[in-house]
Amino acid sequence: MPIKAIIVDDERLARNELKKLLQTHPEIEIIEEAANASEGLEKIEMFNPELIFLDIQMPGKTGFDLLAEMEKSPKVIFTTAYDEYAIKAFEVNALDYLLKPIEPKRLTDALQKLQDEIQKERAGMNGVFNRGPLTENDQVFVKDGERCWFVKLGEIRLFESVGNYAKVYFANNKPLILKSLNALEERLDERMFFRANRKHIINLRWIEKIEPYFNGGLLVDLKGGEKIEVSRRQTVKFKEMMSL
Repeated sequence: MPIKAIIVDDERLARNELKKLLQTHPEIEIIEEAANASEGLEKIEMFNPELIFLDIQMPGKTGFDLLAEMEKSPKVIFTTAYDEYAIKAFEVNALDYLLKPIEPKRLTDALQKLQDEIQKERAGMNGVFNRGPLTENDQVFVKDGERCWFVKLGEIRLFESVGNYAKVYFANNKPLILKSLNALEERLDERMFFRANRKHIINLRWIEKIEPYFNGGLLVDLKGGEKIEVSRRQTVKFKEMMSL
């Protein structure tokens, strides 16, 4: 089954050139193309591709801005003419990074890497885009100022409410995303993420220790070192879930 892909690039010549190169790769099917980030977002939401070939520098919104507006990200191969974006693209941990004009050999390598990734995921999941809750293998794109990351949900140990934003805790990073805790709670898999109190959603798999706390609540130690209170109201539900 070919991998469905969308090209997002403001240069028509660049899109045509890439399509020409992809003719020798029948495993990739270009289902749509877009000339800017807004059109790209629309088409990605409509067609659910497994892969985006994404230009970074475009008039108006950049490729990074486009990813930041998506709920979860398909696989991404960046394409750009600007070398200084290489470092930034790798900081976001994209699948790969192709410098224009794209060399056929580099494209082949990038697609091989993609195949390996998708193989692994298809073994454990049915399809990349399932419309249910976001699973631990879904990757989200997090942008904070100049820094950007792709993060698998399973690597996020904590979401903390900060006004209209949520602080996302993974590895040594704590960037903010423009999402409320309530909106996140609706989309996260409740078997894995638990609303401990008004301000925190914790990843149950990152719990290291649980101890009794004030007023019949509990105190949870996460493997990242954070201590989070489970409110008294949530403690009953929490104990049931954890079979305590």
